[in-house]
Amino acid sequence: MSNIFPLSLLAAAVLVSSSAMSALPQGYPADYQKVVDAATKEGKVVVYSTTDTKAAGPLIQGFEAAYPGIKVEYNDMNSTELYNRFISEQASGGGSGDVIWSSSMDTALKLATDYAQEYKSPEQGQLPKWAVWNNKAYGTTYEPVVFIYNKRLIPAGEVPDSHTALAKLISSQADKFKGKVTTYDIEKSGLGFMLSAQDSKADPNYFQTLAGVAKGGLAVQSSTGTMMERVSSGENLIGFNILGSYAEARAKTDPSLGISYPKDYTLVLSRVSFISQQSQNSNAAKLWLDYVLSEKGQSILASQADIPSIRNDIDGKNDIDGMTKMLGKALKPIPVDESLLEFLQPKKRLDYIKQWREAAAK
Repeated sequence: MSNIFPLSLLAAAVLVSSSAMSALPQGYPADYQKVVDAATKEGKVVVYSTTDTKAAGPLIQGFEAAYPGIKVEYNDMNSTELYNRFISEQASGGGSGDVIWSSSMDTALKLATDYAQEYKSPEQGQLPKWAVWNNKAYGTTYEPVVFIYNKRLIPAGEVPDSHTALAKLISSQADKFKGKVTTYDIEKSGLGFMLSAQDSKADPNYFQTLAGVAKGGLAVQSSTGTMMERVSSGENLIGFNILGSYAEARAKTDPSLGISYPKDYTLVLSRVSFISQQSQNSNAAKLWLDYVLSEKGQSILASQADIPSIRNDIDGKNDIDGMTKMLGKALKPIPVDESLLEFLQPKKRLDYIKQWREAAAK
């Protein structure tokens, strides 16, 4: 009898190991199981993210089901809070996020240049080249930036389909739109600043366009949720530089919220993710990053969180192929590269904010 118990344990261990091996995605390196085993010993991954917990919930559940020995400690915060908290923790040498996942692409890449560890994900070949920076930072989503409007208060024939049309509509009815146009406060929102800076690159006449849009004064906010709520209620009539993923999710249950995709150019944001050099759970962090980029993870984002996939092999229309069929050459993906850092130089940032204020006050 003394040999039966150890043999049964061995059989169980082989069964578990075989099950884990068979669960590995097709095409992953043969030694990836070592990463899984080490990650299971770590037992958790700490994620710092700007994606709200509700939207990320299905992804977290999917990951924990795929790797039942690993828990996700998910910390949802705004982009400025994430940036400052992570830097502070890196300086103090205490515990911090293993993985950063931020919609503020410029500040995320700035963190990556200083703190990201190099890791070549086995999913890298499925991503656009512009979405990968130095095998360190990865774009994970493909989210058009849109206009939103109140469907009850703006006639269908007046809905703008370009940035020029938006400026023309508002400047021609300045009284109607006085204090009724909302967008990000670029001084308080890292995402808002980044989108505005990218607008200035896409549109040579950006500040002239902004002056038209701001003809009746802007109601600036620091969150997408607040802007959508105000437009839906009628407190504001129209909003610009809104993440289409959040707008589409809300519009499914909110008949007052309309969405317009600008046809002159549509910026495309990709949430940037990287693994910290000081990660205390670096193997679990690798599993999480790979899962987010995988076909399974991307399918969850696209179908359950309404966040468009950066891949082109996802069922349905909520991926690069679907967006390209809808918007074609109007799409302008923001690349994950050093160009994002241009406006983070203090003097250039302050000069830009000053120019933005002057245009918005006209």
